[in-house]
Amino acid sequence: MDNKIDKLLIDGPMVLNIGLHSFFEASKAQGIPTVHIKWEPPAQGNHELLHLLDRLL
Repeated sequence: MDNKIDKLLIDGPMVLNIGLHSFFEASKAQGIPTVHIKWEPPAQGNHELLHLLDRLL
């Protein structure tokens, strides 16, 4: 089986979920192999705080 598309069709999809935990739970509930990466925007999306952090670096 040299073709990656054939492998995908036989093995099914695998999901890398970044962010919303509910998407991870939904994929997992459907039996889809899923890995969850906990991610949040830098400074929780606060633009002022992000600007200050940028100045520090």
